[in-house]
Parts: sequence; C-alpha cells; structure tokens
Amino acid sequence: MKYKAVICDLDGTLLNSDHTISEFTKNIISKVKSKGIKFFIATGRHYQDAKVFKDMLELDSFMITSNGAKVHDENSFEIISNNIPSDLSDEIIDITLSKEIHKNLYQDDFWYAEKPLHDGEEFHKESGFTHVLKPFEELKGKDVTKFFYICEDEEKIRDLEEEFMTKFKGKLNVTLSLGTCLEIMNRGISKATAIQQVLEKEGLTMENAIAFGDGLNDYEMLKGVGKGLIMGNGNYRLMEALPDNEVIDTNDEDGVAKYLSALFL
Repeated sequence: MKYKAVICDLDGTLLNSDHTISEFTKNIISKVKSKGIKFFIATGRHYQDAKVFKDMLELDSFMITSNGAKVHDENSFEIISNNIPSDLSDEIIDITLSKEIHKNLYQDDFWYAEKPLHDGEEFHKESGFTHVLKPFEELKGKDVTKFFYICEDEEKIRDLEEEFMTKFKGKLNVTLSLGTCLEIMNRGISKATAIQQVLEKEGLTMENAIAFGDGLNDYEMLKGVGKGLIMGNGNYRLMEALPDNEVIDTNDEDGVAKYLSALFL
C-alpha cells in the first residue's frame, strides 16, 4: 500500500467540539495501527498539553508540537527544537498591541500569558496544562518556541497577521490556527518541515503519508504529503488555498476515523 503513515492535527480535526477524542475514533485508530500504519500527532499545542492525547491513543510514535518547532520521540525525549532566537523574540515582545488581544508564548516547558485566559480553559481540560502569568518583559533575553495571540474579533487578528507579515517578512512563519488565533514561529518552521524529518527517520517519504487538518497552520502539511484531507469544518481560507484537496466530514462527524476506516480497514 502506498500510504504507510497518518499525520493528524488535534483541535478541529481529531478532537471534537468537546475537545476530546470519541470512542469510535479511538477504536479505528487502534485498528489502523495494528496493520502497521504509523500514526503521528502534529499540533500547534505545547508538548505537555498534547501528550495526554498521545497517551489516550497509546501511540508509540514521534509527536510534532508547537506547529513543528518541537518534536519528541516515542520515549518523550525532545529530538528537534527550532525556537525563535532571542533578538527576534525580544523585538516581538516590544510590540504594543490592543488590550483586546490576549498575548501568549511558549518558552521551554511553560506557557506564559500576561493576563488570565478564562475562555480557553475548555481546550485544556483533558491535560490540565495551563498558562503561568508573567510580564513578558521578564522573559526577554531567551529564545521563544512560539508566540500566539487570541482575540474574538477576527478582523483585529487579520490586521495583526498583516502587520507581522509586513514587519517580519522572511524572518518568521506567521499563520492562523483558528480565525481568532494568530501563531508565530521561527522562519521556515511548520508542521511540514518537522514531518519530513520524522518520516525520514522512519524510512518514509512525504508521498507515503496522508494528513488531516482544518487550519491555515496545516497548509504546508496538507500540501506536502501524498494526500492531504481538509475537515468539513475547516477554515475557508485553507479550502481556497488548497482547492484540489478533498474535503471530508467534520470533526464532530468523526471525519478522520471514517476516512481511515474506508482507506485501511
């Protein structure tokens, strides 16, 4: 069979609207793994946050987190790290933003924010991983894994996206995981760059893999693999950017599991 690996995003893809994995999906993934197909998680979440889902699925595979900035092996050892260098992260911290925009960053083992993010707690109920409050000025002088900014006003996020893309052209990867969440990684870093390195370690190529995603931070991944599937609930900009990619059922309809069942079982 051509496809020997599956790469799957979490939020909006493998996870349903309750931010967990359905029993049906768990069962299908277990059966797919039993056929020797490798299954990898590739997410924008922090490793500490995403690991609960790896354990839930009993995966013994590499895990791609922070949109490709970090990769951990099957034994939870960090094997790839591509942070934003301190001179550039300090410059980002110095940018003055609207008070409506919630500022976050991942640095080492921590998720830092300058004020509480109560609306986001439901996303992390399974892991219990949460942010530490700290003024970002105190975090200067160190590399940063990624920055992410959240605002319910999608227009403000779009404006911020344009600002970052103009100010840091060629220096950063600027993308959206949700219409309300802007993500900032180091230049050239994406899920696809990490996936390619992971597959090489497994003796596989991008052509040997299928991938599932719903956000613009999945664009490079869905474009680069042998077959990239877009969730029915996916971002309209992702669908416009990849018009030839198949759109499947939504995350609440077990779209990933249904597709895997039809393909492998």
